[in-house]
Amino acid sequence: MLSDMSLIHWLTLDGLITVVTILIYVINSHVMRQRRHPIAAVAWMLFILLLPYLALPAFLLFGTRKLSRPPSSTLPVPLGLHSADGWAIDTIMALGQPAPARYGDLSVHADGQQAGEALLATIDAAQVSIDLCTFIIGRDSLGEAVLDRLCHKAQAGVRVRLLLDGMGILMARRPNLTRLTEAGGELALFVPPLHFPPRSPTNLRNHRKLLIADTGLASSRLWCGGRNLAVEYFDGAPGCAPWRDLSFDLRGPLTAQASALFEHDWRFARKRPPVAPTALQPEPPPAAPALDGAQLVASGPDQADDTVYALLVTAAYRAQRRIALATPYFVPESALLMALCLAARRGVTVDLLLPAHSNHPMSDLARGRSLRALAAAGGRIWLARGMMHAKLAVIDDALALSGSANLDSRSLFLNYELMVAFHQGEDVRRFAAWFDRERITASPYIATPPGLLRDAAEGIVQLLGFQL
Repeated sequence: MLSDMSLIHWLTLDGLITVVTILIYVINSHVMRQRRHPIAAVAWMLFILLLPYLALPAFLLFGTRKLSRPPSSTLPVPLGLHSADGWAIDTIMALGQPAPARYGDLSVHADGQQAGEALLATIDAAQVSIDLCTFIIGRDSLGEAVLDRLCHKAQAGVRVRLLLDGMGILMARRPNLTRLTEAGGELALFVPPLHFPPRSPTNLRNHRKLLIADTGLASSRLWCGGRNLAVEYFDGAPGCAPWRDLSFDLRGPLTAQASALFEHDWRFARKRPPVAPTALQPEPPPAAPALDGAQLVASGPDQADDTVYALLVTAAYRAQRRIALATPYFVPESALLMALCLAARRGVTVDLLLPAHSNHPMSDLARGRSLRALAAAGGRIWLARGMMHAKLAVIDDALALSGSANLDSRSLFLNYELMVAFHQGEDVRRFAAWFDRERITASPYIATPPGLLRDAAEGIVQLLGFQL
């Protein structure tokens, strides 16, 4: 006969096992129901089954990748807007993104110096409002120059709002941000690592980078791209070469789309209710596709679809002549890699530009299998000297896509990202020219079979690729 204490012990243990079993079933069902990277789904399921006591709290903290809050835009594709030449526009709108909007005075920054001058000039010219979102702001000459100007504008009565990612702010030395609030500006952190009550998993980071000046005015201007606000992304630190990166600025109605997206993120960070989706929509679309317009393509937990990923896969299948891709990290999901390989096999020139050695060695290790597969299919891979941080996709003369998203699973499936899609042939060619200038200075990649240990290491790291 079991003693009373033994009986209580076994009943408690039995109850705990029952509860854990139910939680495993519920969470595994959630893993399978929520669309995610296949490797990520398998990894989570194995983690939960093998180490449930560790996996269950980890999943509650990091497992969700789509939020229940309303997406920032839900615009359907109007009948009659479809065009054989505007497949990119049709695809972007089918993914719930805004219709094309006009823009003007596009400047594709040739280097970090020009990018920095455009950034500071945009701030200096603002008369009514400045909305700035970035992942990192450095405690260096560039970060301090930006903060000085923001404080000056706030003191002059301009509405200044600075939105920083709650994790990005911890990844670099940052300037004294209290200066901004003391000057009358506003500061918000997007999902700080230690936040209660939890409103979003800590691993879903806001990687978007944009500056909007004078929202709603004819003089409104947008500065956007892949650069964080630290000196290495612009002129470089003393004695160190600057990173190769890509950014641009423009003016016109397209800035209204950027303003709506910033407002959406700002309200979420400040724990305010979201604006009704209809209030975020741009002007009604024209009767025919505005092939000379551009569109903001937002991707992330606030979007129903994986918009940038879906657009890139579609673009790879629609390309006729050329695909040019620039990214610092290349750890693509299998469907995107297959689409690129098939494009190369059917005669499309597929060029991939990335750094020979990035600032993330684990990503460099994880990319090996994908690079060899693309090279075997006939793709051309170019390795840039130094750190190359640009994000760009050019498809024929039909589409140029530039912004903050890398070609890895973290950017394509987890982070809040922002790309801008350009459709006007002349401007698409301007981005293609930037790519070709960078490609000329790069070295061709030569695929070599990996050794046994490296192949095993690549496989292990690739299993974690969805978090890299």
